[in-house]
Amino acid sequence: MSGTTTFRYRALDKAGGVRTGVIAAESVKDAYRRLSVTGLTPTKVRAGRSRGARGFGRTRISGRDIAHFTQQLAVLLGAGVSISEGLLSIAEQEPTERFRRMLEEIAARIQAGSSVTDAIEPHRAVFGGVYVETLRAAERSGSMVTALESLAEMTERDAEARRQMRGALTYPLVVVVALSLAVGFLLTFVVPKFASMFEARGVDLPLLTRALQAFGLSVRAFWWGYAGGAAGLVVLLRLAWRSPKGRAAIDRLLHRAPVVRPLLIGAATGRFARVLGLCLGAGLGLLESIDMAGRASNRPLLIRDARRLVERVRGGDRLATALRDCAYLPPFARRMLAAGEEAGELTRLCGVVARQYDRDTEHLTKNMATILEPVLIAVMTGVVLVVALAIFMPMWDMVGLVG
Repeated sequence: MSGTTTFRYRALDKAGGVRTGVIAAESVKDAYRRLSVTGLTPTKVRAGRSRGARGFGRTRISGRDIAHFTQQLAVLLGAGVSISEGLLSIAEQEPTERFRRMLEEIAARIQAGSSVTDAIEPHRAVFGGVYVETLRAAERSGSMVTALESLAEMTERDAEARRQMRGALTYPLVVVVALSLAVGFLLTFVVPKFASMFEARGVDLPLLTRALQAFGLSVRAFWWGYAGGAAGLVVLLRLAWRSPKGRAAIDRLLHRAPVVRPLLIGAATGRFARVLGLCLGAGLGLLESIDMAGRASNRPLLIRDARRLVERVRGGDRLATALRDCAYLPPFARRMLAAGEEAGELTRLCGVVARQYDRDTEHLTKNMATILEPVLIAVMTGVVLVVALAIFMPMWDMVGLVG
């Protein structure tokens, strides 16, 4: 399919009915030829990307877009609609320009004879490895509709979790930014002004005042250096996060934070159990499912433990035995997964574990602002107290001199 373009067509079938759709071809002439081979009489063929002239549609594909598309496709397939026709029907109503083109291209590849997963494979970065491999297994086992329904639930829950996290962090972020701007103004302009006034009147400045004065003056003189240092720190953190060792180190540091640790573990455990059950239900083997669930968690510590689980089970240990050494997963999750293996209901109990930790994570996320509020108040009080002391301590000395 390399070098091909997606073309939209209108054609007449042998009964005289009008057919529309998309087809992948190297040129308009090649598209006419391919349509003629299928028994259709093309009346109009044009490049699919010409639809981009309609308005100014969004170009970013969000998790909610993927979840909504997956749910729609599951409904259409369950109603007996072919997957290529279902994709085209969804594309007709899709407001996101980039996603619409993608769906048309996938439909064209399927019409040209590709399997569903081979057609989606070029867009793995959009859908994710778990999504593509689950569909591959479902395609082999014939459980496509069930897999799509599970994928729709998973992607919708992930999108909702990200939305809740952003909402929970908005208040603390606004407070931190406002506090930083206020303190920056005080240190850069107010404290040096007062310090200069006190020095002119012969008052010996306390160490705290001199330190804040020097810091404020240095920020005014070398603001570009501080700005460059902050930008460099952000770049270094991003580079470290992209490297396996750096990401593992940052992940270990995050897991030591009292408020963040239970949130990270709960979210990762819920996603691990959900993806494990999804993969097993789609027909993937236990080892492949564990490895994929670990990678889907996006937590380096859990990925490491999942790989150890795979090695132990491949070496002959039962999952229940290997889970005892999985330090990342909470005890409740380990017991439930072990019980699922013993009872032969691992897929079902994976769902139970996922729902339990999803509820816990949702509760923690909603209450994050409540948890962080006392910490922010304490920090704000401490900063304001330090700045106030830096200003008032020389003032008290000056009053003593006058008296």
